[in-house]
Amino acid sequence: MHPAARGRRPGRRAGACRVSGERRFCVAGRADRPAGGVPWPAVALFVVLAFGLAWLVALPLWTMDRGTQSFTLVFGLLAMVMMCTPAIAALAVTFVMRVPRRERLRFLGMWPLRPAKRVVWFTVAALFAPLLVGLLATALAGLFGWVRLDVAGLSGFAQANAAALPPGVDASLLPDPWVLVGVQLALFPVLALIPNSILGLGEELGWRGWLLPALRPLGVWPALLLSGAIWGLWHAPLTLLGHNYGLTDWRGVALMTVNCVFLGIVFGWLRLRSASVWPAVVGHGALNGTGGMIVWFAAAGETIRPELVTVAGVAGWIVIGALILVLALTGQFGREPELGRKPDQPRVSAAMRSAASG
Repeated sequence: MHPAARGRRPGRRAGACRVSGERRFCVAGRADRPAGGVPWPAVALFVVLAFGLAWLVALPLWTMDRGTQSFTLVFGLLAMVMMCTPAIAALAVTFVMRVPRRERLRFLGMWPLRPAKRVVWFTVAALFAPLLVGLLATALAGLFGWVRLDVAGLSGFAQANAAALPPGVDASLLPDPWVLVGVQLALFPVLALIPNSILGLGEELGWRGWLLPALRPLGVWPALLLSGAIWGLWHAPLTLLGHNYGLTDWRGVALMTVNCVFLGIVFGWLRLRSASVWPAVVGHGALNGTGGMIVWFAAAGETIRPELVTVAGVAGWIVIGALILVLALTGQFGREPELGRKPDQPRVSAAMRSAASG
């Protein structure tokens, strides 16, 4: 082992240098961490671009009548476009401000997918865990009396399906509600990947692909909390139109910010623990598919309060908070591997290689 590499002390910051005799050796930092601390100008540009583009995309919605069918259609289309704005911001700071300067796919957690077993198993866990989170949140909502459940008959789901039928169609023609739930459960993994995860990549490439590693020099928890809060505030153009909580003032933005802080910790853990952005991408897509799960089990005639009973409400926060506590107590936030390298790709700087060969 080269003396410079052997002499590196644990905790030395990325890109740090030391003097050995008459030579000055620079130890290269991790490819998925910015050298020299948080690149604040790039972070500022990323936030301005992500927020500015989001408001620009959502602007037509603010000029439309919110009670029309066309508004609902345009809302869905523009929401999908808005999900791409963090990725655009990430690509801008990566290639315009050159943060990072090299190994960009590794910094973003996109490539290489090594060790494959770690990346695959974290991705599989991220695909199916949201189903359990949704079920537990629904059970808690019923236990606390926030909504009356009808698990046996699914009367609320049957009522909602009948109401969605065209006029004149007999509701008795519909399959049993449990059959419909079974079909949706069977399709869940497919829909979580296509289209949900494809759309989720537009967000996760920005939030967990670029922003979280850029903020990582602050420490694990500050980086997780700050990136989650920024993510929550970014939703404001849609949240202020009533999306997620049906609230059109600061309360909806505050609720969404809290929600994204909780979720950002879990998605951030997936990113840091696997060293890959793909588990967070799939987890994001899968979680988006559980938002309407409460409709399956709510009794007919019940008023659903999303700020309490959904995965994006208090019931979901309790479940996710318990998960975060377990991860913290088991030391999971202290494990941050890198994506695997080939044997001929040592993590040393050009300066070290030159000095070693000289």
